[in-house]
Amino acid sequence: MGRLFWKFFLAFWLALLLAGAAVGTLVWLHQQRSVREEPVLAAGPRAALALQAAAATLRHGGVPALRALLDDTAPPWNATIVYAVDREGHDALGRAVPADALERARRLAAGPATPRAARVVRVDEASGLLLFVPFAADGTIRPMPRPARLARAPERFPPLLLAAIGLIASVAFSALLAWSLTRPIRHLRRAVAAVSEGRLETRVAPLVGRRADELAELGRDFDQMAQRLQQLLASQRRLLHDVSHELRSPLARLQAAVGLARQNPDRVPAMLERIEREASRLDGLVGELLTLARLEAGRALPEPQSVDPVDPVAAIVDDARFEARASGRDVAFAGAGPAVANARAELLHRAFENVIRNAVRYTDEGSVVEVAAAPTASGEAFALTVADRGPGVPVADLEAIFEPFHRARNGAAKGGFGLGLAIARRAIEAHGGRIVARNRAGGGLVVEVELRLAAGHSITR
Repeated sequence: MGRLFWKFFLAFWLALLLAGAAVGTLVWLHQQRSVREEPVLAAGPRAALALQAAAATLRHGGVPALRALLDDTAPPWNATIVYAVDREGHDALGRAVPADALERARRLAAGPATPRAARVVRVDEASGLLLFVPFAADGTIRPMPRPARLARAPERFPPLLLAAIGLIASVAFSALLAWSLTRPIRHLRRAVAAVSEGRLETRVAPLVGRRADELAELGRDFDQMAQRLQQLLASQRRLLHDVSHELRSPLARLQAAVGLARQNPDRVPAMLERIEREASRLDGLVGELLTLARLEAGRALPEPQSVDPVDPVAAIVDDARFEARASGRDVAFAGAGPAVANARAELLHRAFENVIRNAVRYTDEGSVVEVAAAPTASGEAFALTVADRGPGVPVADLEAIFEPFHRARNGAAKGGFGLGLAIARRAIEAHGGRIVARNRAGGGLVVEVELRLAAGHSITR
């Protein structure tokens, strides 16, 4: 058992003991108050029954019959004492009469006849005896003295035994509650240790069971964290593999070019040109990787500023249209503004450029890439839509195309590193926006970007 278990256990146990002591004290004080406020004469069903029996006996059998009745030890007389007092204050059996009870009985007997008074006192007109049942000092009806052979048997459960039972029950309850609270924490601790050792497949939810409290929610949050770490680690490993693959190909070509130049000096100019081309490719790849790493880390990003996202889209479309027409393609642009967003202009430009140039690269020869940029109908966001007429993307890959180094499975890859859309997604998400892709009716791919506009600058149409 850990220290947390004992802390819970002692806290619950002490709380139960204090609560029991407080309740017992309150009950005792209530009883004492009830004793002080209780009338000196008994008026309950048992006292009324005893008074009725004594009055009937006195009425039909006289004082001797009453003495015989009061001397009897049969129920209810072995549990209730009835006083029969004459006008001088003497009891028929010669017993000492409680003065306070006698005074109260005489006042009730002299007062108006009420149902309550009839249950408390009875007066026999023939003998003049006053019948009543007093309370004892502890608030109970005074018992008749009984012979030793009829003495009350000892209590079945002595107070010490009852206290011991209560103590054991409180210990068991406290231990069970503390164990119930610390059990999922122990599972979580072992799971954390397993994850720290690299076993990211560890999960807590199956061990917690069907609990529906904060500890179960903590276990589910831990499982989500472990799953996310597992996915991130797998993504990092895949990224490392893809990076090594992408770097290996140009490096191999560089080595081949150097080897050919050494073997044939006449080909040195051509090989130098080849080496320059591969070095440029490597430089571009490293730049893309650095941009992706910076976006994923979320550090060293420039401060946001007020930007109209329609402007960079228009500039990118102009450049892309010039390049597209050289290869038998075209770009059509429809823009509406103004729209003001708090954004990092460089990253936003990079994201839009990657999306638009990716569409120009994949669209069929002789087709037109359609670009639309404008605030949404609500005026709270900016929307960019880029639609091409290329081969499209398999439905299963519509989400994967935004992962680094992804290659489409339909054989439509046309150069590049597979980092453009990955950088675009991370740049847009860094601004709190979203980017999605869907296939276009009639062939092609549609990429939609949505970016929140700055507060106070939403457009109302």
